[in-house]
Amino acid sequence: MPSRGFRFSPVVFDDLHFEQRPYDPFAAYGQPKTANALFPVELDRRGRADGVRAFAVHPGTIIDTGLAEHVTDDVIRAAGAVDEEGHPVRDPARLLNAVPQGAATSVWCAPGPRLDGLGGVYCENCDIGPLVVEEAAWRAGAETAGVLPYAVDPEAAARLWEVR
Repeated sequence: MPSRGFRFSPVVFDDLHFEQRPYDPFAAYGQPKTANALFPVELDRRGRADGVRAFAVHPGTIIDTGLAEHVTDDVIRAAGAVDEEGHPVRDPARLLNAVPQGAATSVWCAPGPRLDGLGGVYCENCDIGPLVVEEAAWRAGAETAGVLPYAVDPEAAARLWEVR
């Protein structure tokens, strides 16, 4: 399951383990999130002829799951995911969701007639996420929904399946 964390980094195939570049915790988080978005692109290509379809499903930011327990309160607050008292912010327009809202996109993808004949797409907020071309604006923190081109690139998706 991907997250918007893919915006922190594409998969750097030539240096997956930060052996040739300085370690960056955000890039280290972003690479596998990008891989999570790429995986269903290639899975769908490989399984399509057998009726297997695959989708990347982003549930939104659900801050109260425990996944962010090692992230400082200051970072979480700066991201706008909690208010000044530390309570989770709920704002579906910004994909700041509660667990039921986050689960809704997975349910929408499972039987979704809108997805008939489609696969390998990135879904969020009970819809197909738009392709975001403005990478600079996205990385600058724009509240833009969607997916960056490198996270759904078919060539990168195929290459991911060759990583050993």
